[in-house]
Amino acid sequence: MDINPFKGKKVVIIGLGLLGGALNDAIFLATQGADLLITDLKTKEELQPSLEKLIQFKNITYVLGEHRLEDFRQADFIVQPGNVPIDSPFLLEARKNNIPVYVSESLFAQYSDATIVGITGTRGKSTTTAMIFETLNKFKLQGRNIFLGGNVKNVSTLSLLTEVKRGDIAVLELDSWALHGMGEIKKSPHVAVFTTFFDDHLNYYKGDKDLYLEDKAQIFKHQTEKDFLIVGEQIEGIIKQKYGKGIKSKVRIAKSSGLPQDLKLQVLGEHNRYNASCAYETLTVLGLTETEIKKGLEEFKGVSGRLEFVKEVNGIKIYNDTTATTPDATIAALKALGKDKNIVLIVGGADKGLDMGALKKAIPHYVKSVVLLPGTGTDKFNLDGALKAEDLREAVWTAIDRAEPDDILLFSPAFASFGMFKNEFDRGERFLEIVNKL
Repeated sequence: MDINPFKGKKVVIIGLGLLGGALNDAIFLATQGADLLITDLKTKEELQPSLEKLIQFKNITYVLGEHRLEDFRQADFIVQPGNVPIDSPFLLEARKNNIPVYVSESLFAQYSDATIVGITGTRGKSTTTAMIFETLNKFKLQGRNIFLGGNVKNVSTLSLLTEVKRGDIAVLELDSWALHGMGEIKKSPHVAVFTTFFDDHLNYYKGDKDLYLEDKAQIFKHQTEKDFLIVGEQIEGIIKQKYGKGIKSKVRIAKSSGLPQDLKLQVLGEHNRYNASCAYETLTVLGLTETEIKKGLEEFKGVSGRLEFVKEVNGIKIYNDTTATTPDATIAALKALGKDKNIVLIVGGADKGLDMGALKKAIPHYVKSVVLLPGTGTDKFNLDGALKAEDLREAVWTAIDRAEPDDILLFSPAFASFGMFKNEFDRGERFLEIVNKL
């Protein structure tokens, strides 16, 4: 970014929150000299931890405890976090007044000169992103710098604009909200990776699975003939049927069977070989050799909170799989670990409107005992014989009490984290705090 495009711009940020994403955007834009208005339904008292980090900036004004329509009629652009409702009257007002609406990732894409590698999928996107990024970092491509961004904890995608140069590679994990934003600016990554597609976020999309898929599809819908699309075999049929004739980019199908037979991964489960196949195809397209790719994937140790081995207590192996926020993710964890039907499973949380039937059928094949966390989703789960806990600490202690040496304690919730926790990362950190005191 040779020229600062934000200096003096009137920018509205809708939703500061407490999780850091919008806060990082605000810090970057304020530092770049934008004239910011931050509006949030939370009060000054509720937002105090975030507001304290912005106190140094004199170019920020606030409207807290409410949103006002008039604030969305005069601005150069709006920045929104991903969870603003689809039918928000405030974003509709902005669009009615021809004011662009961005998410952090789309604003980065609008002004970045980097080669963008974007990864999405209902499951597998975080692990695949990490596999690609870490392997690229091991084997520099002709001196090109490699950056990580998107839906990644403690990473500010926008702030990368001051670092990336033409020819550098930005590896971005893109959720459906980020991709909705990419659709707004009609841009897709130069290399797009679509791992899997399952039911998810149906509470947000009001039960419309096609709307969810359409947001995900923005990862390739605006590609050109010069670009690449890596499609995981699980969704090959869906993509071909719904979008096949309109895809302009070069398509490569990633299959677990296409990996080198002697590839030995440190991460467990067939689903991780699937993720590795998506990373393998992507890294091939980017120019790494088979030897380099194989070495990078074999040295990959996994991502925190994704089937992460924590410790062993009295012969009981404990795994943290807090990012399993769907039944499909928990089923994958059960298949990876539960061949001896020796799992004590901690499951439960907030409802996302997903069908739990397949998980209910899978549990008896892999699990010896279930402990339920409270939540709106758990209330609908109705699992016979499960033990109920009042909170996460009680759930862990109950699970330890039910487990025996050579058993596995698996924390794989299958539901969302909101209500009891800030997000799934907070949920995982709380779990680790409890386990590390055992």
